[in-house]
Amino acid sequence: MKEPNTNQITALYCRLSQEDLRTGESLSIENQRLLLKEYADKNGFKNCQYYIDDGYSGVNKNRPDYVRMLKDIESGLVGTVIVKDQSRLGRDHLETGRLMEILFPSYDVRFIAISDGVDSINGLNDMSGIKNYFNDFFAQDTSRKIRTIQKAKGERGERVGASLPYGYMKDPNDSKRIIPDPETAPVVKRIFEMYASGIGMKKICNTLEEEEVLSPSVYAFNKTGSRSGNPKLDKPYAWSIASVRSMLLNQMYCGDTVNFKTYTKSNKLKKRIKNDPEKVLIFENTHEAIIDRGMFELVQKHFVGRKRANGNGEMDKYAGYLYCAECGSRLYLHRNKKTYNNFMCGRYEKRKSNCTAHYIREEVVDAIVLEAIKRVTTYAREHSEEFYEMAMSKGENEAMSQSKNNEAKRSEYETRINQLESAISMLYMDRVTGRVTPERYDSLASGYEKEQSELKEKLQELDSHTSYLAIKEKCVREFINNAKKYVDVTEVTVTPQLLRAFIKRIEVHEKAEKRSRTCMNDITVHFSFLADKDIKLDGVMIQTFEM
Repeated sequence: MKEPNTNQITALYCRLSQEDLRTGESLSIENQRLLLKEYADKNGFKNCQYYIDDGYSGVNKNRPDYVRMLKDIESGLVGTVIVKDQSRLGRDHLETGRLMEILFPSYDVRFIAISDGVDSINGLNDMSGIKNYFNDFFAQDTSRKIRTIQKAKGERGERVGASLPYGYMKDPNDSKRIIPDPETAPVVKRIFEMYASGIGMKKICNTLEEEEVLSPSVYAFNKTGSRSGNPKLDKPYAWSIASVRSMLLNQMYCGDTVNFKTYTKSNKLKKRIKNDPEKVLIFENTHEAIIDRGMFELVQKHFVGRKRANGNGEMDKYAGYLYCAECGSRLYLHRNKKTYNNFMCGRYEKRKSNCTAHYIREEVVDAIVLEAIKRVTTYAREHSEEFYEMAMSKGENEAMSQSKNNEAKRSEYETRINQLESAISMLYMDRVTGRVTPERYDSLASGYEKEQSELKEKLQELDSHTSYLAIKEKCVREFINNAKKYVDVTEVTVTPQLLRAFIKRIEVHEKAEKRSRTCMNDITVHFSFLADKDIKLDGVMIQTFEM
């Protein structure tokens, strides 16, 4: 190695991860800084410059100051790199070995790891490679332990995500619980309401920006100092479509905990991969909801259809409702400024030989749906007893399904409570016999008792809702409220709210005479709040209502 240029930088590199922090204060950034500074001063190193990565894992190759230091090395600006020990440089033995054996010598950079007694001016020894390997092994072992703990927590229904979704905050009285954030929960609710009413995501973003609502990443930065999400501090009100989309798809806003949506293949591959649906675990009603399930399901219906908004930022209101009666494919909206907006079968558009067009104008669908709803509400007024019986029948089916779910949860809670009771008893015997210290007993027993208490509270909540008749009445009451609200339909246009209140699915049949201007499509309207049966209603365009 040639003599170092005294004008070159002496890079003092510090790194600390969350796992390192748990091992004690000896690895703190401040202690690393002091150690490196004392060593540099004592040994006459000049032009010292710190490169610090606080909160970054050693297997992460994209640490900001680590990357900056490598760029300075490749630019010939750095003459010496000093670290506390080799693990500060990194815990990937292949990457660390490449730096020490190839990159540093290539640019005549002297490398010093103080605690490990390594100084490249004296040459590297075999122990350096072994230490790199053990540093890598430590990272893998730590990752494996954390994954095991996270898996166990996730399977118990505890939230395993590192960050809170926008709209929630930690309960000041219990850090394991989350509650709606009074500042941001109303924003989440409004975003759902706007999208459900037919407003597109781009227009939602523009509206929030105009009203100077802080973006989620900037709000989090102001609250906690977190730079997760790369907050644009120069544009604090700039909302992204990706942020809005992720909110609209997030089931946590219904009050559910959703675990294992994504995973990584190893501790060295940080890319998140979407998990198979059967491996995703969903635990319902684990925290207070911001969005009711009806609103959430309506929004998901919009996502299954075509998502592109028009020039005014309005969505296709029939997305997720309109289907081909023959092949079952969705009907997609085609906007046309010169003539009429129309719908066509998606399968026909992709492979014209597999189905037919099922062409129908949007205004025709609007007229049919409005007429259908008017006739059903008229039927509700004139045959209220029969109408109520149909509603009770639907409510009974929903109540039966919910009752089964509650019974499954009851069995799960009771089994776990009994397991904890046995664990506490065995632990007490271990304390009496001296196998467990009193301090250890108190620590473990308090954890078991807390979990047992939480499960008993959940069981009590379940008992208050398990009554079959109570659930049935709740379902029917919800229907009756909708029916009363729309009993006199005076709407001149179909709105997403109207569809949500009444319609489950609309099926369009092909015309008896293709391309005919006088022959109309047969339409089947499925109402979401009534059991499947026919009610005879007069009409020329609508031949069947499936209730």
